[in-house]
Amino acid sequence: MKFSVHQASLIGDRKYNQDRVAYAYRNDALLLVLADGMGGHFHGELAAAMAVESFVELFARHIDATFADPQAFLADAMRHAHHRIMQLPHDKDVGFPGTTCVVALIQNGNLYVAHAGDSRLYVLRDQAVLSRTRDHSMVQQWLDWGVISEEEARIHPRRNQITNCLGGIEDMFYVESAIPLGLQQGDILLLGSDGLWGPFTDQELVESFVLLPVAKSLDNLVVRAYERESGYSDNITGLVVAWGEDEHDHVTEHTASHELKID
Repeated sequence: MKFSVHQASLIGDRKYNQDRVAYAYRNDALLLVLADGMGGHFHGELAAAMAVESFVELFARHIDATFADPQAFLADAMRHAHHRIMQLPHDKDVGFPGTTCVVALIQNGNLYVAHAGDSRLYVLRDQAVLSRTRDHSMVQQWLDWGVISEEEARIHPRRNQITNCLGGIEDMFYVESAIPLGLQQGDILLLGSDGLWGPFTDQELVESFVLLPVAKSLDNLVVRAYERESGYSDNITGLVVAWGEDEHDHVTEHTASHELKID
């Protein structure tokens, strides 16, 4: 497979960085996963780490060269991560540790996506947003119902209150899967926590990846997200992939995995 990939994260103005992100690949498949631990839940960083580690471990453990049902793998792995989190020690007044999660699997040039919460995956094509995941939040529901506008949703004070996550409250979790998408030469995939995408419009995100290589573009975007929030920045984390024949060829004898080190 030919792709370029880069990960970046900043703690922002929070006391701890509860975001986690990683990718793993073999010759026939590429896994991308990002989780944003919930600051209001005890040890959200543990839930985020467990979600990311679960996906990487299950991906590496898969024996066959390809996945017979990639969408089922993503859904099953996310449910597995949720059940692991629900076994963690927890504060009875707060609930179990919780985390959002967005994950993608690329196989045979097709993109498969699953998510829970408001961490997003964007597909950028021809300098436009081809698709993105739908947030699991009350603000998103109000937007769907026409109660508020896109701009009002982007700056709404309750935009970070989600309605779905791994862990957290026991009956809160579910997996949403996207329709598989065939990738094309030049497509860009962007996974981001709400600290990354929140300060920007979709058009601003698109424009961020027009002129520079994706690694430099993502690094710049992370810094700009921090600066734009002016002292109130959330954790900011992203993973970007450029897909196509012009990118680096990744050949490996064994599964290769790379989790971004976050202090």
